[in-house]
Amino acid sequence: MKNLIAVFTLLFAMTSWAQAQDGKAPASPKITAESPDKNIKVVYGQPSKKGRVIFGADGSNSLEKYGKVWRTGANDATEVTFKSDVMFGGKMVKAGTYTLFTIPGEKEWSVILNSTLGQWGAYDYEKIKGTDVATIKVPVSMAKSPIEKLTITPANSSIAIAWDNMTISVPVMKHG
Repeated sequence: MKNLIAVFTLLFAMTSWAQAQDGKAPASPKITAESPDKNIKVVYGQPSKKGRVIFGADGSNSLEKYGKVWRTGANDATEVTFKSDVMFGGKMVKAGTYTLFTIPGEKEWSVILNSTLGQWGAYDYEKIKGTDVATIKVPVSMAKSPIEKLTITPANSSIAIAWDNMTISVPVMKHG
């Protein structure tokens, strides 16, 4: 049994080493973006469109369905850190780190900050939604041309999320 475990460990290590040596970037690299004033930091997995339909109604072959909770990125759920207290879309949020979830819609999105960190995807959202800190609704703007990579851009007074043909912006103002 020990030999079998050793063989599998060795194979895993060799495979990992070989993948690291091939020089390919991960399919959804981890991105860290900060606002110019350094008050807002966002860490997210950045998926690419790759010819796929990203947003659509239930029953469509879209990647993300309207009305369903999304981790707003790839792999680990997106995390947002505020260095000072803020008004997040008009809701008071204390300084700290939060998981960012969204519920995409055709005309508006719900944007959710949740205090439970370390989530992978949005699979356990129903179990943790009691730890939501703020939920706001923001209108959707249609992009002039499709945006290939999910891009989350924190500015000094907003967080913009853009991918495929949709863009949203959440107002964020320092408080206090």
